[in-house]
Amino acid sequence: MAQRIGYQRVSTIDQNTDRQLDGVELDKVFTDKASGKDTNRPELARAIEYLRDGDTLVAHSMDRLARNLEDLRRIVRELTAQGVRVEFVKESLTFTGDDSAMNTLLLSMLGAVAEFERSLILERQREGIALAKAAGRYKGRKAALTDQKAQELQARLAGGESVTSLARDFGISRQTVYNYTG
Repeated sequence: MAQRIGYQRVSTIDQNTDRQLDGVELDKVFTDKASGKDTNRPELARAIEYLRDGDTLVAHSMDRLARNLEDLRRIVRELTAQGVRVEFVKESLTFTGDDSAMNTLLLSMLGAVAEFERSLILERQREGIALAKAAGRYKGRKAALTDQKAQELQARLAGGESVTSLARDFGISRQTVYNYTG
């Protein structure tokens, strides 16, 4: 029997999915708590693996399902090729694989608008941070290490310890170790 499978994504752990798919009847829901730009969306991968021919994947909106237009078109194309319908609640669109030229155009246009909107948000965010910095109100992210710990890290690295072991010992990422040695 065909199932309706929901997919939700929120950008941070603090956000909730209450407004996504509210009131939509679903048999099962998969939820990721990850940024849209993040390629690691384990619940989306599980949902795609779970879906069978005849099922419907339901997402609140295009931007919740995909990172960008290319990702959106790929996901929809791959799912519909497997006989899975893809439904977007906010846009009131459903794709089945035998879509009209108009549906394909709408997918591309609305996906492009969502991608453009995301880039505008990021641009406004950068402008806001720049203005706050200029006014002395933005301090940035707190340093991962104190000055004393940073000096210890640099000394141990100069002494030949590996970046991986230092990252583990200091509880930071390898990239952060490199950032302190630059």
